[in-house]
Amino acid sequence: MKLIIASNNAHKVREIKQILDGFFDRMVTLKEAGLEVDVVEDADSFEGNALKKAREVLLVSDADAALSDDSGLAVDALGGAPGVYSARFAGEGHDDEKNNFKLLSLMVDVPDRDRGCRFVSAVALAFRDGREFCVRGECEGRLLWAPVGSNGFGYDPLFFHEGFQKSFAQLTAEEKNSVSHRRAALERLKAALEAAGIGCGSAS
Repeated sequence: MKLIIASNNAHKVREIKQILDGFFDRMVTLKEAGLEVDVVEDADSFEGNALKKAREVLLVSDADAALSDDSGLAVDALGGAPGVYSARFAGEGHDDEKNNFKLLSLMVDVPDRDRGCRFVSAVALAFRDGREFCVRGECEGRLLWAPVGSNGFGYDPLFFHEGFQKSFAQLTAEEKNSVSHRRAALERLKAALEAAGIGCGSAS
């Protein structure tokens, strides 16, 4: 079976291929498939956006299945915001710095005990025969008062991981991937595929 991964992010693609190795004969990115797909992620949930993108990419590809993910940060004190709006939290012309600045400004009076947050990733897998899987992974943390670290991207400098006692932006790629929300979701997807008997060696 051939899987198309709805991403060209090298780190993300490598992680997906490592975890799902053995389930598909071939795994290709959008670029490798010669596709440019711009899906409007307008659902009100991570799962909705991930499923929408997987379905639309599958429609324009020759693959047997398409995989997509949608991720973001959910802050308890803000009722789960920025959530699905994480990438565009500061509005048009946004960038990581502006998104982080807006988030910190909204949290300026929130004490440490109420700064709980989590990174969330929903991973969706759509098959040509209509079968669909959608799973969620989370990584718990605490929102810092100012950016710390220079690695990573997005809200990583503001996300403090209790286990490592560092921000995500202070971790190596290997350290971050070992506890990431995306890895948690992919491991759940792997378990779901195994339970369904899907893989290179199966008849599915």
